[in-house]
Amino acid sequence: MGEAIRILGIDPGLRRTGWGVVESDGSRLSFVAAGTIRVAEAAPLAERLCAIHDRLDEIIQSHAPNEAAVESTFVNRDAAATLKLGQARGIAMLVPARAGIAVAEYAPNAVKKAVVGAGHAQKQQIRMMVSVLLPRASFDGDDSADALAIAICHAHHRGAMAVRAAALTA
Repeated sequence: MGEAIRILGIDPGLRRTGWGVVESDGSRLSFVAAGTIRVAEAAPLAERLCAIHDRLDEIIQSHAPNEAAVESTFVNRDAAATLKLGQARGIAMLVPARAGIAVAEYAPNAVKKAVVGAGHAQKQQIRMMVSVLLPRASFDGDDSADALAIAICHAHHRGAMAVRAAALTA
């Protein structure tokens, strides 16, 4: 087995940003920590973004991840809501990048497929499979379970990404 890689998964949101940290050592995954950053919905947008930034920075300082993964934003009918979610996602990508951590992005369906086996899985199925894949995991809701699923997805895909990158440089 190689050296364990610590992965931070982030499920961005303006009210709740889920985060989860796993260690990947070959095909073995282990739970490190997870939680949800909760921000007052009544607070101005700039304050909410600052709070998400500051808390993610603390999480990175405490758990020292080697890599990070963020869920892509899906576009919905409400363009204003999509734009605001994109700003939270920008913070979720900025904080690890500023810490020198590579950040990967995954579509929601890719995360569901990697964890559940189906791209249109329900929240309950994701929670259940995260519990199966990480039996010691404790998470405080759907957002942190989703963040752990994003980290698991990255753990499954990072080897293939490294092989592709090596082939491109050869």
